[in-house]
Amino acid sequence: MAEADYVIVGAGSAGCALAYRLVQAGRSVALIEFGGTDYGPFIQMPGALSYPMNMARYDWGFSSEPEPHLGNRRLATPRGKVLGGSSSINGMVFVRGNRADFDHWADSGAEGWDYAHVLPYFKRMETWHGGNGPSDYRGTDGPLHVTRGPRKNPLFDAFISAGEQAGYPLTPDYNGAEQEGFGPMEATIWNGRRWSAANAYLRPAMRSGRLQVITGFARRVVFDGDRAVGVELTRRRRTEVIRARAEVILSASSINTPKLLMLSGIGPAEHLKDHGIALRADRPGVGANLQDHLEIYMQYRATKPVTLFSYYNFFGKGRVGAEWLLRRTGLGASNQFESCGFIRSSDKVDYPDIQYHFLPLAVRYDGKAAAEGHGFQAHVGPMRSKSRGTVRLASGDPETAPEIRFNYMSHPDDWTEFRACVRLTREIFGQSAFDDYRGDEIQPGAAVTTDAQIDAFIREHAESAYHPCGTARVGAADDPDAVVDPELRVIGVKGLRVADSSIFPRITNGNLNAPSIMSGEKAADHILGQGMLAPSNL
Repeated sequence: MAEADYVIVGAGSAGCALAYRLVQAGRSVALIEFGGTDYGPFIQMPGALSYPMNMARYDWGFSSEPEPHLGNRRLATPRGKVLGGSSSINGMVFVRGNRADFDHWADSGAEGWDYAHVLPYFKRMETWHGGNGPSDYRGTDGPLHVTRGPRKNPLFDAFISAGEQAGYPLTPDYNGAEQEGFGPMEATIWNGRRWSAANAYLRPAMRSGRLQVITGFARRVVFDGDRAVGVELTRRRRTEVIRARAEVILSASSINTPKLLMLSGIGPAEHLKDHGIALRADRPGVGANLQDHLEIYMQYRATKPVTLFSYYNFFGKGRVGAEWLLRRTGLGASNQFESCGFIRSSDKVDYPDIQYHFLPLAVRYDGKAAAEGHGFQAHVGPMRSKSRGTVRLASGDPETAPEIRFNYMSHPDDWTEFRACVRLTREIFGQSAFDDYRGDEIQPGAAVTTDAQIDAFIREHAESAYHPCGTARVGAADDPDAVVDPELRVIGVKGLRVADSSIFPRITNGNLNAPSIMSGEKAADHILGQGMLAPSNL
């Protein structure tokens, strides 16, 4: 395919959804993706989630520059390099975000991105399999299946009960009427398989005959005057251009999208000049406003052998894998994040600013280090850090990885919020619901109590939750720091849009896969110009 109506860069969460809706409307689409196939058990088995994000075959392998407020550590920044993008290597947790997140977007200039306007797109994209009946907040016939784990392990319900005993509400559906509280966690898992954007959207779109997936390395957007007309890429050791009859859309992640914009002459003028790139549009917001969620793992020993540690060995993993391969059932059919919580750190906070993922195993997220013996943990961290970072070019060479500086923990409020995470988590695990299971605190450790001690632990052990966003934010067209207008058109040029987590003005509460897919769904209607879904004022 030398040309198509639309050329999309990135077959990830937003790109797959966007391609699906465009071909549904009868348009032809060329979808450029550098990564390869997502077939294979490491991706498709939910229980194997720690593997693909640590495999060079599936991950771009980015890491941050040394983070000065975290002991100059370089933190891993996985991004999917595979069909489905990061939806093929993530933890499969499904969180839309809080209604107040999207209302804040609109208040900051993203007209039409308030909760009432995005809710119809969240509903359109999903088929919901949770709860005890239909909900006005949930979708019933979308491509993305959203399910809940069976919670057979008693620790899952113990965590929910402990939250209630600590004085927090219960929420039957944190993606519905009320996010705040403790309850079951939802996942993009269906019939025992990871239900990535590739499975939900890409494969049905390919069957239409109007979509071609092109394996290649996107180098820059090609312009005719001030209009984007295609994408230059390298494939089969040749450089060529795939031309767009209508528009080019970048859905390449909050790391690669700003990189491509800058390589194409759209970004901070001085920075582009430093790398010998001719300026096309001076947009200082490109690569700025970088945000992420940090988290720590609060770990406890278990006094009963009810955790996943029994399977955390060669033979145990073999049994789990065999059952999944034969029947798509068992522990391998779950991501093991089956209960969760969203709470406020104090009564001065308007809506939840702390998130919990509970796991019935004491282990690092990358699976590389498990506690010796039975244990359990909560991943916990603040939701709305005030710290901001940047993505910048390290070179004018497209094949050079960008420089990523999150500037984690650079705002003093981050430390106050993180200390609250530690102390409130101890209160929750101290409830009677855990009396039959709770042993010693593995980390931070019972002796870590003062502000200084907690800060030292955070500095050494805080890890990214892998939720980068915000580097090409949506805003009013006359906002000098906005990169795209509310219809996701890149300001200062024509024929070019962005649809992925880059556009988020502020990070949402929880994991970012769901709002990233939503951005692709909503972008399609902006692009097609056939009218938007009616707002839903629930």
